[in-house]
Amino acid sequence: MRLDRNLCHLRILAFIGVIGLWNQAASADPISPERMSTALSKLEALAQGAVADGAVPGLAIAVVHDDEVVFLKGFGHREAGKPEAVDPDTVFQIASLSKPVSATVVAALVSDGVVSWDSRIADLDPSFRLADPYPTSQLTVRDLFAHRSGLPGTAGDDLEDIGYDRATILHRLRFVPPSSSFRAGYSYSNFGLTEGAVAAAMPTGKSWEEVAEEKLYRPLGMASTSSRLADFVMRADRAALHVRVDGAWAARIKRDPDAQAPAGGVSSTARDLSQWVRLVLGDGVYAGKPLIAADALAQTHVPLMTRGKNPVSSGESFYGLGWNVEFGRHGLSWGHAGAFSVGARTLVTVFPEQKLGIVVLANAFPTGVPEGLSDSFADLVFDGSVDKDWIGAWDGIYNGMFGPVVDAAKAAYAKSSSPIRPAAPASAYAGRYANDFIGQAVVSGAGDGLVLKLGPADARSYSLKHFDGDIFLTFPDAETPDRPAGVNFVVGPDGKASAVTIDFLDDNHMGTLRRVGD
Repeated sequence: MRLDRNLCHLRILAFIGVIGLWNQAASADPISPERMSTALSKLEALAQGAVADGAVPGLAIAVVHDDEVVFLKGFGHREAGKPEAVDPDTVFQIASLSKPVSATVVAALVSDGVVSWDSRIADLDPSFRLADPYPTSQLTVRDLFAHRSGLPGTAGDDLEDIGYDRATILHRLRFVPPSSSFRAGYSYSNFGLTEGAVAAAMPTGKSWEEVAEEKLYRPLGMASTSSRLADFVMRADRAALHVRVDGAWAARIKRDPDAQAPAGGVSSTARDLSQWVRLVLGDGVYAGKPLIAADALAQTHVPLMTRGKNPVSSGESFYGLGWNVEFGRHGLSWGHAGAFSVGARTLVTVFPEQKLGIVVLANAFPTGVPEGLSDSFADLVFDGSVDKDWIGAWDGIYNGMFGPVVDAAKAAYAKSSSPIRPAAPASAYAGRYANDFIGQAVVSGAGDGLVLKLGPADARSYSLKHFDGDIFLTFPDAETPDRPAGVNFVVGPDGKASAVTIDFLDDNHMGTLRRVGD
């Protein structure tokens, strides 16, 4: 433990030197009022153009500079095809932009002495376990917010998809084998960070949602911000989620992120988030009043884990505690993106040396508009001009996220054997299957196919169509409705299936379930 901390301190000292050299160049030319005014005018035109071109149905943008909100506007519509406009008070689901917001909440707890970033989870939440005893005993809040616990990135997301609640998901993470050695690898984990936040709140005796409101939302006057879906759906002025259907944006799917609220469940407005950016840029001081100790907040921006290069701008990217830390063409920046594949995109980018920050909220996926507008604005502020189509470049990244996955799945099931091997009678497959992680699955006959039911009280139902032999296909994802997934039964000599492997739950090799007593 002491060696790890010493190494961490050495990394901090090394990066302080890098940051100093980078910021000497970045801060050499202050931002003039004239350049800022011109940049904001062009940012507005770019946002209007993005909406007019159909790049997104709606947008909200806030810009903070020198502790003032210098830009705050909405564009487009809350829901495609309806007249209600997006304004600065439209509430968006901000997806993973929740992570730096939640890191700020934990920094407030650290500031108050409730916890430390190095508090052990075993002390805060003794019921939580990883797969191995040593990491379980040494795991800290810092480890979970830096995504270095060894948990595979998607662990828990699969359980959330089939309807399990937060407590169940966090309990079952103990069954997932690690994807790397403890503290040796970066693996972005929604439910790892969620456990870090929930555990940090435990000494208060209050829920995470209450603590976030008490420590951050209420002190900053963020009256429209919440970590509860119920509060979001009660807002009249809220943005719908949109995906493309036959080339047009459509509000088809809703998203309940309560299980991972600290990692992805915050809903907020451009106006509210501008106040949060003021606090971040003020090193914990808001409206002249110290709210969070500067050191507690600064820990969130220390680069701990390498993420490689920015896929568009090629800047060197690292992860701190709930924040991306990047050294790019305009010097040091802190930021984080958010995305729900069912229809949300968000972004915050902060340039701490220039006391400049921008928040972009969009009600659609896939789109690179938030990054495109942020990068274009940075070029305008620092260089006076934009020499690249940043929206187009980022659109290419986001539009390409699912295409290869869908194509690979389609290719895997493009051909069956010739002739197709017949299925066994439905009774061969029907029954109950289970493992510790997924829980119970129930298979029953339905017409010419089967039905698979998963989750608490069989909350999710999937139609299975015969493919070949003992392999059936289903289409489980609303956001990629044309992506097939295999459901493969193992039939024994007795003519009964003894096990089933569910491909869409097998990312971490936890998708095989054994037959249990009927």
